[in-house]
Amino acid sequence: MTTKLPFSPYEECRCLLISSSAPHPYLTKRQHLQQMGTSKFHLFRETRNTCNREWQRSNAVRGEGDVPESIRRIEKLLDTSIEFHELDLLDRPGLEKLFKKHTFTAVIHFAGLKAVGESVAHPLRYYKVNLTASMNLLEVMQAHRVHNLVFSSSATVYGDPQYLPLDEQHPVGGCTNPYGQTKYFIEKMIMDHCLAEKDWNAVLLRYFNPIGAHVSGLIGEDPQGIPNNLLPYVAQVAIGRRDYLNVFGNDYDTPDGTGVRDYIHVVDLSAGHIAALKKLKENCGCKVYNLGTGKGYSVLQIVKAMEKAAGKEIPYKIAPRRPGDTASCYANPCLAEKELGWKAALDLERMCEDLWRWQSMNPNGYSEAS
Repeated sequence: MTTKLPFSPYEECRCLLISSSAPHPYLTKRQHLQQMGTSKFHLFRETRNTCNREWQRSNAVRGEGDVPESIRRIEKLLDTSIEFHELDLLDRPGLEKLFKKHTFTAVIHFAGLKAVGESVAHPLRYYKVNLTASMNLLEVMQAHRVHNLVFSSSATVYGDPQYLPLDEQHPVGGCTNPYGQTKYFIEKMIMDHCLAEKDWNAVLLRYFNPIGAHVSGLIGEDPQGIPNNLLPYVAQVAIGRRDYLNVFGNDYDTPDGTGVRDYIHVVDLSAGHIAALKKLKENCGCKVYNLGTGKGYSVLQIVKAMEKAAGKEIPYKIAPRRPGDTASCYANPCLAEKELGWKAALDLERMCEDLWRWQSMNPNGYSEAS
């Protein structure tokens, strides 16, 4: 029997959220609305919105009863238990078994490796994990008549911008790194499948740069090893875990020479997924939406914002550009507002405040609670 939750976007449904991945994507199951963990973000809003992103086996820090510490904290926030399933999406028989055991109405697919620089260094690993896992998922969904999908894509599919801000009509496929290529290929797989199978509906969400943390300070991004993303690195410098920040390139054609990106709070990103699930109910076919704020901030602007949130100076050094990076990338999010009724609400100051609350309450991430 399925328990109805007040924030569910469906009536009498079960939605599977799949997240990932290095080297193994993971599945979680909870009553009525399935949830998934994240190595880089863990986000639940216990009222209206839920979203979290990826889990990696290497950083799924275990808490009481061998339950990942992030899941234990989510259970605390929601005051309910979560049945957690750990599964490699490359394990096709295991995925089949899960779909035979449970009936799902929709799937939210977050699973995948996602570091731009790492993808340049290890392209075959990215193609194998991201593409094969997604193919397995689509085929198993088709076999079990689950025809509704929300896919976590990326603004990297646009490649070097031909114009800014980026709207959904901007050419795609000229990706500057293998990570972006995998997102582009998966988008094409889903689009082609929806074209061939008229009963399928899919919403492809092109993320810009999610940052921040849950306002409680209990759930946040806890990368293991050296962070691949800017904000976790900045936060670790601020807390004293790292000596200084490497700023990769100060000779871009931007106001201060450092790369410009569109940063979005994970809570706003969460709301975008709920809006996407609602869109599926309209038998929408295949739709694509940008999820961003429409504002670009440079690396040095981010450093200043985090210095304000943390109340301390954040040392940095200029380093060479990273392969695969672009100078500027920010969204035109108007289509999502028009068709999904979604708009980012939280500003950069709030993003940095919430991130610093998480980092200062958990200076060593989840590991200190285990």
